[in-house]
Amino acid sequence: MKAVSAGTGLKPEHDRDIFESARAVDFFEIHAENYMGAGGPPHHLLRRIACDYPLSVHGVGLSIGGAGPLDRDHLARLKKLIGDYCPAIFSEHLAWSSHDGVYLNDLLPLPYNAATLDCVVRHIDEVQHTLDTRMLLENPSTYVSFEASDMDEAEFLRAVAARTGCGLLLDVNNVYVSSVNHGFDAAGYIDRFPIEFVGEIHLAGFAEDQDADAGRLLIDAHGAPVADSVWLLYRRTLARSGPVPTLIEWDNDVPDFASVVAEVSLARAALIEETRRRDERHAA
Repeated sequence: MKAVSAGTGLKPEHDRDIFESARAVDFFEIHAENYMGAGGPPHHLLRRIACDYPLSVHGVGLSIGGAGPLDRDHLARLKKLIGDYCPAIFSEHLAWSSHDGVYLNDLLPLPYNAATLDCVVRHIDEVQHTLDTRMLLENPSTYVSFEASDMDEAEFLRAVAARTGCGLLLDVNNVYVSSVNHGFDAAGYIDRFPIEFVGEIHLAGFAEDQDADAGRLLIDAHGAPVADSVWLLYRRTLARSGPVPTLIEWDNDVPDFASVVAEVSLARAALIEETRRRDERHAA
């Protein structure tokens, strides 16, 4: 996939616009668990898309941070999906969502310490060996922190990538959401992030609420345009990383395709501008 690539999630309600209008996005992302069935309309659409566009497969159910073993059946279904469609990118979350056979509809946070690091590394090694592909690990949006943590998130992710050879998916919206919820400096986080491992960037909109003390609380809701504060953080990220394939996530209150394309176009413009700046510096 080209570095100057801006995409979005594949939504069945957009299928007619995708095929009847001029090519408006560079790639599509799917959630792996939505395509683990044997066939039907989802695969009919995905096969058509895969003929014309690069794909990014984003998993939400492996429970990479779970204390127990990975679900071998889930991993086998994921292997088949990746084998069938040969995506350009495969990614998962730094989170857990299952315990003792109980599966939760949430991506739950982890303490950042040596024990968690060993568990995550072991699971990523198993995933990459089973799938025979390099995965990207996404930084989470979080709403609680742990006293058991003895390293920060950027340090933890650097250690995971160094030990496993995996890449990282930098979700800039998650950085901003977590920074507000926990009171840290989002720009400082971006400046410390192990940018050399980043293979994809995510952008999304957030929702705003209040916590129990009437403080500001942000929710990674994927149901609104990208906020100006997140666009600023994205440009800061590109200044460090250079152009990286970028995805607009819009999974709730999904608007018409033209509205999503408008957000994709903003990301592509930022990628092109960063490419131009770098070319000018090299020519000077």
